[in-house]
Amino acid sequence: MAATTTPTPLISLTTLLRSKDMAMALGLVVIIGLLIVPLPPGVVDLLVALNLALSIAIMLLTMYISQPLEFSVFPTVLLLVTLFRLGINIAASRQILLEGQAGKVIATFGNMIVGGNYVVGVVIFLMLMIIQFVVINSGAGRVAEVSARFTLDAMPGKQLSIDADLNAGLIDESEARARRRAIETEADFYGAMDGASKFVRGDAVAAIVIMLVNVIGGFVIGMVQHQMSAMDALQNYVLLTIGAGLAVQIPALLVSAASGLIVTRSTSEASLSTDLFGQLSNFNMLAVGALIVGLMVLVPGLPKLPFVAVSAALGAGAYFVQKIKAREDPVTSTVIPAAKVEPESPEDMLEMVVVDPMELEIGYSLIPLIDDENPDNLLRRITGIRRQLMAELGFILPVVRIRDNLRLQPQQYRLKIRGQEVTRGDLMLEKILAIPGSDTEEKIRGIETTEPAFGLPASWISEAERGRAELMGYTVVNPISVLSTHITEVTRTHAPDLLSRQMVQEMLSQLKAKSPASVEGVVPEMLSLGDIQAVLRNLLRERVPIRDLSGILETLANNAPATRDPNILAEAVRQTLANTISGQYRDEANILHVFTLSPQVEGMLRTALGSGEGGINFQLDAVSAQKLLNKTGEQMEKLAGEGYMPLLLCPRELRLAFRRLVEHSLPNLIVLAFSEVSPGTRVRAHGMVDL
Repeated sequence: MAATTTPTPLISLTTLLRSKDMAMALGLVVIIGLLIVPLPPGVVDLLVALNLALSIAIMLLTMYISQPLEFSVFPTVLLLVTLFRLGINIAASRQILLEGQAGKVIATFGNMIVGGNYVVGVVIFLMLMIIQFVVINSGAGRVAEVSARFTLDAMPGKQLSIDADLNAGLIDESEARARRRAIETEADFYGAMDGASKFVRGDAVAAIVIMLVNVIGGFVIGMVQHQMSAMDALQNYVLLTIGAGLAVQIPALLVSAASGLIVTRSTSEASLSTDLFGQLSNFNMLAVGALIVGLMVLVPGLPKLPFVAVSAALGAGAYFVQKIKAREDPVTSTVIPAAKVEPESPEDMLEMVVVDPMELEIGYSLIPLIDDENPDNLLRRITGIRRQLMAELGFILPVVRIRDNLRLQPQQYRLKIRGQEVTRGDLMLEKILAIPGSDTEEKIRGIETTEPAFGLPASWISEAERGRAELMGYTVVNPISVLSTHITEVTRTHAPDLLSRQMVQEMLSQLKAKSPASVEGVVPEMLSLGDIQAVLRNLLRERVPIRDLSGILETLANNAPATRDPNILAEAVRQTLANTISGQYRDEANILHVFTLSPQVEGMLRTALGSGEGGINFQLDAVSAQKLLNKTGEQMEKLAGEGYMPLLLCPRELRLAFRRLVEHSLPNLIVLAFSEVSPGTRVRAHGMVDL
């Protein structure tokens, strides 16, 4: 006989009771029940006491937090507490109208606080409503509205500040994401507070309406149903109504004050009490206040004892404040900032193993370029460079570490790639750079120099000469534009060196999250991460965009079974990117302006084509190679003289080897294969390399 087993429930009762979501659900059920289910007086007493305790707790919490976002759920709490309070109001009203009593707590509020006089009770209740509705709630609502507006207006500037700190290397990516999340949370918080303040205002209006309904309804019920006299009915029901109103609205006043405290609270590292007493502990204010209040004793007719007591208290406060500051001053005056020490221990030196991908060192005269108060500073320019490179090449510029270097000349800067200097330049912040155009004939007076990005002759001129230089055909740029252009060109040139394995991994992870089929089965099954990095580096070396990473991986997957040579794989990818490559170089009329190889040169190169240790290359003697380079350089100058980019069109099998032949001597030459010209693109040849 098979044993029977009792199925185990998926979720135990204990787990349900401990669940925070279940507690929230039960709380909402209780609030809804208050609006519907009649409650005995004892339960009403318990709920009134709980309401008072919650209000005090919320008030204290808003005082002890150091910044508003530490209580970011306050708008939701405000709504829940308001619903809870309205439920208690309805439950108490039901007891007053049905039973003529609503528990001992409400009766105590009605008799003790207002002294059994319903006229005094009405006056005190209305005064509380005026304080809550007109003073606290109105002011808190206005502050929340203004804070929400200014927070939203300040979001772009804060985002730019985060990008600037990230570019400068002051923070990392995780901290930048956390700060962006904090900005979004802050905007959501103040926006929610702007709306949540309407709940408190509506609660105050509802309390007045409920009081009027209870008074009128109780008066009618007492006289008609219970045969009470007008004075007895008025005395009984009005006192109970006032007691219920005070028992509910005093906690409401505390919550309204808490909402005012939290929206007027500025960000600090301490609690409200610490900031308040720390900032009000001013000796001059306390001493002068004590003197003025003490002099009021001399006014005829005023009682002397209260003013003497207040003056003595202020004087004692001034004495203790001065005594505390006297104890603190010697301690703070001996604090010496710690000097920056060179790494000594092996642990400290290990931190120097990781070099920055890209560094910018500047002389002390160029420090104003990175000033945060300057709206057009270098940090924001680097953010723009990062967007530009992403749009052009699909390459993500890593963090550019900016440092001042006293060993440089004051107006000098230098760029490093992985710890090695690649270029340097000079800037004159008080002047602007004038670069002559191709048709410029007249020479402008200035300090002659060389434009650092492209090596063009230029001159530093004063701002007053700008208009004249532009009329003469000069291109005029400010120093920060000169530096940002130089950084952009250096980054384009050294993009293969900056493309790290970690960056490739993050790119693949991002692609896998959106298009899993593009990555699965390719990396690492067919090609390793290093193979993908080598292919992408080969493409970037000739400034071929790698934005279409999904299409690149598909091509690699199709060709990986035949070869894992990154050079051959990169050539295969180039064929699929023919339209993209052609689009980089054709003009507005859809024409590629090129020069080609003569049939004799093509035949010679095919004969010399071979494989070596570095891959495919030409087996040419030094004399033939130099002659070929000279003739190619002549065609480049001819094409550049006509205003076109130097572009050579050759057969596909010769493209890679020819590019390797000229990449050191003629780095600006663009070498395209015939198969890399997209359909519909017209080709116009301006010359031919012929030996």
